[in-house]
Amino acid sequence: MKLTKNRYLAGFTAVVLFLACIRWAFPSVADSNTATSGESNDAEVNVTLPSIDKPHKIRSVASYKESFPDTNAVQLSAAQKWGVSPVKNREDAEARKRELVYVGSNPYYHVDKLYSSIPYLVPHAAALLQDIGETFFDSLYVKGVPLHRIIVTSVLRSQEDVVKLRRRNGNATENSCHLYGTTFDICYNRYETVEDPDGPARRAVRNDTLKWVLSEVLRDMREQGRCYIKYEVKQGCFHMTVR
Repeated sequence: MKLTKNRYLAGFTAVVLFLACIRWAFPSVADSNTATSGESNDAEVNVTLPSIDKPHKIRSVASYKESFPDTNAVQLSAAQKWGVSPVKNREDAEARKRELVYVGSNPYYHVDKLYSSIPYLVPHAAALLQDIGETFFDSLYVKGVPLHRIIVTSVLRSQEDVVKLRRRNGNATENSCHLYGTTFDICYNRYETVEDPDGPARRAVRNDTLKWVLSEVLRDMREQGRCYIKYEVKQGCFHMTVR
């Protein structure tokens, strides 16, 4: 069964209500060791985490450019192989329920306000994004770093989006990897702090530190053959296409 926008929202609401009931029945769940995350509409998900005796070291990667060198040509070839035919607009994407799934902010990642793309991906790419968000959480935890959500800045571009983008930016490519539902961008210089509203304020974490941890996660995903990744300097993001 494909994940549509309405099913996604209904499922997320059900999970939040279930966890709210658990919290009401067992108040101890919401102690100071609780990590909170959720949608930007203040929905909260609380998870009690065990303590870590010795945090793992943060190693990052030797070079961003060398670790994430996959060019647009390489990613475009994969996008055309594994993706859908380009969609005309949002309405066309909504009608492609057998090919595309809706992706929205959840406890593991936040989808930025989208100006030049729409929140849909092929199922394989949506699963990759979810796994990146969950693995980033796990990695932060074992390294003793306060939890943060990654921020997705670009997803599927419709043909209508590309036309508008090229009007503002003459360098924007007409045949973008984002047209095929296989590609998304994750910002590396902004993150969302996960706060417990009933607990103490989280200590500040440098964006560079979070970028180091994220780069380790993405390097592993790439080495596992799950995606192609390009380190984008001007756009401030990791541009990736599912394999």
